[in-house]
Amino acid sequence: MPGAIPVGLCGTREEPIAAAEETLPRNLCPLIKSSYGFAVTDTCPYFFFSDLIVGETTCDGKKKMFELLNKIKPVHVMQLPYSKGDGAALELWIAEIRRLRERMEREFHTKIQDEEIWQAIELVERERRALKALCDLNKLDPPPLRGLELLSVLWSKSFSADMHEINRMLEELEAAYQERIEEGTLNVPAVPARPRVLLTGCPVGMGSEKVIRLMEELGGVVVAMENCTGYKTLELQVEKKYDDPVVALAHKYIQIPCSCMSPNEYRFELLGRMMEEFKVQAVVDLTWQACHTYNIEAAAVQRLVKARGVPYLHLESDYSSSDLGNLRVRLGALLEMV
Repeated sequence: MPGAIPVGLCGTREEPIAAAEETLPRNLCPLIKSSYGFAVTDTCPYFFFSDLIVGETTCDGKKKMFELLNKIKPVHVMQLPYSKGDGAALELWIAEIRRLRERMEREFHTKIQDEEIWQAIELVERERRALKALCDLNKLDPPPLRGLELLSVLWSKSFSADMHEINRMLEELEAAYQERIEEGTLNVPAVPARPRVLLTGCPVGMGSEKVIRLMEELGGVVVAMENCTGYKTLELQVEKKYDDPVVALAHKYIQIPCSCMSPNEYRFELLGRMMEEFKVQAVVDLTWQACHTYNIEAAAVQRLVKARGVPYLHLESDYSSSDLGNLRVRLGALLEMV
């Protein structure tokens, strides 16, 4: 929509969870509790200044939390199809995007033109290309970016009010790294090389980065992140062969390998390619508490990784620091296997 500013809401910190648990069950996903806690404590400025919250039914916990959130702010929930293998799923998703368009037109008293959507698509595609180019630098050995540096870039771009500016900054950052790589002036890790780790599973953001931080304190380096806040969507592009931008968007986004999709073959195909292209020596599969879909897929991820002879570790955790000692021991043992 012209003039609209899309931002991600806060939801990756432990502090507001206690307030959320006054309403939500304790054994719920920490991401859901954190998001709701920020809302009820009014401590997220992005939530405070938002005019409309757009959510999606990627899990039952989110779906029910949005009902509660709707009592505080207007919420529009998009109903996701859970399979991409038939025409009915695509038609549902096209209808859901049209429904969001109509809701925004009513809410903000405007008319969203097709050409404006195409312009917005190009803006987002430019961002995705820049992010992918930056992430792909870590295919080099040694990798120029540590995991915390990569996460900082991937996470912070979601909170920018000016997508043109964030695209310019991303492209300049990637160009600066390329120049330093070509000149040989990049400060890369010294020999012996640090074990190269791929992180997969649930979303990770600033405030919930403890596994990445521990891994790098122990001597590893997270070279890639195949999760919702990482590489998962970056190679997906809108096909311009469709006349209707809504149809083009639906074809792109129904391909996202979220664990709510069943079956979810693309996730495993992407993981296999990333392990090879990023020269991965170990895989950490992180599941947040009560995320049943990712927890169930962990067995298939383990089979994929072990079939390639790569050490694998599945972790189930939350946002608290209570298990840092246990995580440190388990991650240290994984690195010893490399």
